[in-house]
Amino acid sequence: MTAGTQGTAEDGFRGWREAAREALYGPDGFYRRPGAGPAGHFRTSVHASPLYARAVARLLCRVDEALGRPPALDFVDMAAGRGELVTGVLGALPADVSARVRPYAVELAARPPGLDDRIVWRDEPPEGVTGLLFANEWLDNVPVDVAEADASGIPRYVLVRADGAERLGHPVAGPDADWLERWWPLPPEEGLRAEIGLPRDRAWTAAVGTLTRGAAVAVDYAHAVGTRPPFGTLTAFREGRETAPVPDGSRDLTAHVALDACAAAPALPGAPRLLTQRNALRALGVTGGRPPLSLASSDPAGYVRALAAAGEAAELTAQGGLGDFGWLVQPVGVGDVLTG
Repeated sequence: MTAGTQGTAEDGFRGWREAAREALYGPDGFYRRPGAGPAGHFRTSVHASPLYARAVARLLCRVDEALGRPPALDFVDMAAGRGELVTGVLGALPADVSARVRPYAVELAARPPGLDDRIVWRDEPPEGVTGLLFANEWLDNVPVDVAEADASGIPRYVLVRADGAERLGHPVAGPDADWLERWWPLPPEEGLRAEIGLPRDRAWTAAVGTLTRGAAVAVDYAHAVGTRPPFGTLTAFREGRETAPVPDGSRDLTAHVALDACAAAPALPGAPRLLTQRNALRALGVTGGRPPLSLASSDPAGYVRALAAAGEAAELTAQGGLGDFGWLVQPVGVGDVLTG
């Protein structure tokens, strides 16, 4: 932790990165609490439709083909929640692939009851992965510090108490300042904010580093340099509703991800690819096209099922919604797994 982010023990103020880490992942943190887990507080693509897990299963099959169908094929579900995605992927795989897959769920919370015995539950990803590492809405929960321009236009760390009260701390310095200058330069206007994404770049680089061969994919709310929001994106969710970001452990704390910065980390191999979820899912066969009306006469029940699936696909790929999520696809020793 950079010293300049710190408040004092007496006043209870500290940098947002430290405060959010404790609120999310501390002993009584949001992600360690029993119960429904994240699905009880916010809805992701995983929860929106089983089509999402099926698309990820198709992606895993493409990675399998690119790897030459190895005897053991790893699937690593980062920030696995209660295991919803990895369970859906296992259920959607062809039998010949399912027989070779080694599924891992990476999550700090305790393993939920009733999970498939094949799933290895871990608090960090395994090393030497040959297959697919998939991180759906993980990076947005990697805590970051917040910077705000003061009255002189100087970016300073924003300090926060557990009750959400804020004040400005020391000027941003060192690697954090370098990151801001390159990826989120703040104009010298009082009150403008940025989230310093360097911890996410490092977390993504470390996750990709666990792969021997295959692909890593990060899916998240995202923005790009030149179009960063002027006041940042830090927010919170509790019981299905957006609420004030207060680091008290009672709510999810999240901020959009500078995926372009993650993709440019110097230690990454290969050629990363950035695209929208809309385009990624279309490449994986999720189109949202309505079934032909003639099916309503020949197979009414089939028509209703196909219509429901089309509605779910439309939600997953909708502009202004889930379809605008960013996908960062990082190959490791393979080609482009989203073509074909």
